[in-house]
Amino acid sequence: MAVQRIVTNIATEDIQRARSFYGDILGLDVAMDHGWIQTYVGGGQALAQISFASEGGSGTDVPDLSIEVDNLDEVYEKICAAGIPVVYGPADEPWGVRRFYVKDPFGRLVNILTHMGAG
Repeated sequence: MAVQRIVTNIATEDIQRARSFYGDILGLDVAMDHGWIQTYVGGGQALAQISFASEGGSGTDVPDLSIEVDNLDEVYEKICAAGIPVVYGPADEPWGVRRFYVKDPFGRLVNILTHMGAG
């Protein structure tokens, strides 16, 4: 038996609000839209992964989602241009990532990161 995929489901009454943050800013594509559920996917090769944490590192809250990107500065600029407040960072962390936290349109704490030297 092998896990094929891990999907995060976020409850909301207005799924269209996901498009500007997850689609326009993060560049994810809508892979499925049944009206009551939309699934966004990226073009990369993401590994199935789930983490459990007692803190978010560097004294931060545990984020609901962590999204690794190839160009953190580009995403950060889009976040700022959209007027989305940055909750933490950008910060170079001692474990080798550069990251920042924002809240998505549904109030979920999102850790946006890249591995140092990756962008």
